Amino acid sequence: MGQDMAIIDFVNGLLWGHVLIYVLTGLGIYFTVRFGFLQFRNFGEMVRLTMSTDEADKAGISPFQALAISLASRIGTGNLAGVAVAIGVGGPGAIFWMWIVAALGMATAMAEATLAQLYKTKGPEGNYRGGPAFYIARGLNMPWMGAVFSVCLIFAFGLIINAVQSNSIAQAMEMSIGVPPIASGLIIAALTGLVIFGGIRSISCVAEILVPFMAGIYLIVAVWVMVTNLGALPGVFSSIFLSAFGLQEVAGGAAGGMMVALINGVKRGLFSNEAGMGSAPNIAAAATPVPHHPVSQGFVQAFGVFVDTILVCTATAVMIIVSGADKMVDANGKMLEGITMTQKAAEHFLGGFGSHFIAIAVLLFAFTTIIACYGYAESGMVFLKQAGKRRMAVLRIGVMGIVVWGAMQSVTVVFNAADAAIAILAVMNLVALALLSPVVIRLVNDYRAQRAAGKTPEFHISEHPELARGVEVEIWK
Repeated sequence: MGQDMAIIDFVNGLLWGHVLIYVLTGLGIYFTVRFGFLQFRNFGEMVRLTMSTDEADKAGISPFQALAISLASRIGTGNLAGVAVAIGVGGPGAIFWMWIVAALGMATAMAEATLAQLYKTKGPEGNYRGGPAFYIARGLNMPWMGAVFSVCLIFAFGLIINAVQSNSIAQAMEMSIGVPPIASGLIIAALTGLVIFGGIRSISCVAEILVPFMAGIYLIVAVWVMVTNLGALPGVFSSIFLSAFGLQEVAGGAAGGMMVALINGVKRGLFSNEAGMGSAPNIAAAATPVPHHPVSQGFVQAFGVFVDTILVCTATAVMIIVSGADKMVDANGKMLEGITMTQKAAEHFLGGFGSHFIAIAVLLFAFTTIIACYGYAESGMVFLKQAGKRRMAVLRIGVMGIVVWGAMQSVTVVFNAADAAIAILAVMNLVALALLSPVVIRLVNDYRAQRAAGKTPEFHISEHPELARGVEVEIWK
């Protein structure tokens, strides 16, 4: 175990400390500038397109269903336990860097979802399928790299990240009502099986009901906390901004500083909003875009990053900082960490019910993340041409098994393994996004030109022969 942890720590240190922070930030800035700051200029378009639908195309799910599944993946333990981990290790300033990652990530999410739409195909059951493996293979003509990405996708999202989710559920349920971790693992595994054996359409039906419900209730509670503690908010945001640049630590003589806040904010921000990671594009490709243009689904997924980090993560951070949970210790004198910190924050405002409320939120957030991440793994299986009934059954049983395993592991082991898996996927995806950036920019400019001319944007590949390689003509004719 010690040697395995050393390898994981080395990978994390190399990729997170020396590669991803710079590449992710640089590419986010590049797309933000080249897209003309769409995060701000086209925010209304993002909201409007999210609610569009096209009943005529039965091969895809609706844009809202695609957003719901991507939010099911994004809004998970990263928004509850992950925010607490970021604050606990990087201080309140980590939240500022989560915001920066989200703002830049909206442009990156736009790019990867647009490419996923352009290079999508129809899977063995007639449903749209696509994602980074497909645009790597088709757009870059590198099928071998697409295969490597698919294997990593199945491992990271089908297995490791789902262990993180079940781990947080088990912790929350044990603290809230004393349920043993093994029991939580078995129950969640059984519920997961009921959904994932129904495939992508079953997942979309569950997600479009649970995600708006769970996120809405959580945000209502967070708004109530802020309204009833208005006097504390200036101090909260002052602490976030000062700590982000190490000023608070310098003034108080505390350990840490800007780089600690930045690194932990970026890591937890990417883990939470997933922009650039190569996960959400797998479900973005499954949607029928409305209007019929790859960029429309890009706008929808950019909005998903906003909801995840700017709304939900900020809500958690405010509750933790106002309550002082980030400075509390347990019975053994150790600083609180992970989901326990978030539960103590909720208890401060909601009394004894607070712990139960967070346990329920974790249960819903993490459960929907598990089924969404399984949906991503399905895309990897389709790319590898391993989507037969028997092989899919093996994957589904494997997902259920990892849920039970994750419930019984320590939070540090699980989060570190997830960080390493995410980093490897993100590196491959970011390389592909950089190389295919001219394609995305051309598509965004085409969409905007049609809007400026008063048209409803439509994309027909016959009008763009320079983009035709790897694109299925029947889908975009």
